[in-house]
Amino acid sequence: MAKPTGRITRGTTGVNRLRRVDRWIAAQPAARVPGCLVVDLGYGASATTSLELHERLSRGNPAVEVLGLEIDPARVALATAELEAARAAGPERYGRAIAADARVSFAIGGFEVPAPRPPHVIRAMNVLRQYDEHEVAGHWAAMLGRLAPGGLLVEGTSNEVGRVCSWVALDAAGPRSLSIALKVDELGSDAMEAPSVVAERLPKALIHRNVPGERVHALLTELDRAWASLAPLADFGATQRWVATVGRMRDTGWPVHAGPARWRLGELTVAWEAVAPRP
Repeated sequence: MAKPTGRITRGTTGVNRLRRVDRWIAAQPAARVPGCLVVDLGYGASATTSLELHERLSRGNPAVEVLGLEIDPARVALATAELEAARAAGPERYGRAIAADARVSFAIGGFEVPAPRPPHVIRAMNVLRQYDEHEVAGHWAAMLGRLAPGGLLVEGTSNEVGRVCSWVALDAAGPRSLSIALKVDELGSDAMEAPSVVAERLPKALIHRNVPGERVHALLTELDRAWASLAPLADFGATQRWVATVGRMRDTGWPVHAGPARWRLGELTVAWEAVAPRP
């Protein structure tokens, strides 16, 4: 077998760390295709995030299959052992994600994405942070080349507890959107003073572009300004204030996707052209 492409990540993982991006993926048409195969690339030091991904996606697509890929054979062996132990314990204890018939497996692999068939979705979270910005396009291209027609690549970053998260969605034509997702009821706290807290968790393609003159910097600046200007809505709760903030962004010309139903989840998705790095 050829050597996997890529470098071993730190392996940091945790329960519910990727719940925000999973919730977004579950709503995408690519994740609802009958017989959908989803690859969890670089799942980390345990089976946790792959099992959670399957549980969340299977609510809307019971036949979904999740394949976790890691470069380190020891991580694959550990995740496989965790899966088998969970199956033996039964779904009553651990939930649908590891029921006896759950279609979850683990294998060795990297950006070459060795899968039994082209996946409909590849989730690559917290994988590219250790790479240089100039390496991103090549790794995106490698993963996109493995997708099934109409497939989706989701690549991004979250903090360790999953309260701050962002990701780029890509299809065969390239990047199409940037999403950020925050636990908005913590905005204004010491840990999350303003929406621009996401700057430190931007995808690798953008994290070094948060400087004056770049589009993503303008987005975060305007987002903070809108959030601050709507402080009087705080009496109605952080969610209402966030929905109004995202609505303000849309009304001032930002190409905001979706509507209030998704905004209430702490999400903001904009077209990639609005934040793409300048040449």
